Amino acid sequence: MKKILLFIAVVALTCTTAQSQEIRLGAKLGLNVASLGGDSYGLGSLGSRTSFHLGALAEIPLKGNFALQPEILYSSEGSDFSFGSASNDIKLDYIRVPVLAKYYIIEGLSAELGPSFGVLVSAKAGDEDAKDFYKSFDAAIAVGATYRLNMGVFFSLRYNKGLLDVNDMDEDNYKNQSNVFQISAGYSF
Repeated sequence: MKKILLFIAVVALTCTTAQSQEIRLGAKLGLNVASLGGDSYGLGSLGSRTSFHLGALAEIPLKGNFALQPEILYSSEGSDFSFGSASNDIKLDYIRVPVLAKYYIIEGLSAELGPSFGVLVSAKAGDEDAKDFYKSFDAAIAVGATYRLNMGVFFSLRYNKGLLDVNDMDEDNYKNQSNVFQISAGYSF
């Protein structure tokens, strides 16, 4: 709870100190190519899972070429787990809150870097509920780039490198992080 209050305070302070430029609000959606990196599950292997993300964002201009971009996203992640001839998707769905520092390299093109916090809303292994086997909170570092056209349409590439172990089992000897490559399109005004 303290982290959420601190985040709200930082966003509120940033909004009050923003330049006279307007805050841009927008929406985005895109493709996720996700996997669980780290240790493998014994003899099985973890492959990529292709899914989606969608959500809203705000771009808050700061000084010069800098801006702050908080987002709230629904992100479907996980991995494809195969063991011999059997295959089973691990579906981990998160509400993610990336808070990105943006730097405009040239007009329209920006580089982004910042933390991405996630709350697990659903976990399934195949058709079975698996929420008890995964931690409810996740954190990643996000790095990417966005190109915004004058009409407000934008395109983004981002990589989210997981920082925390997502597994939540008592005798767990395996540690895995959620890693996601994202391609997005959206509109901001």
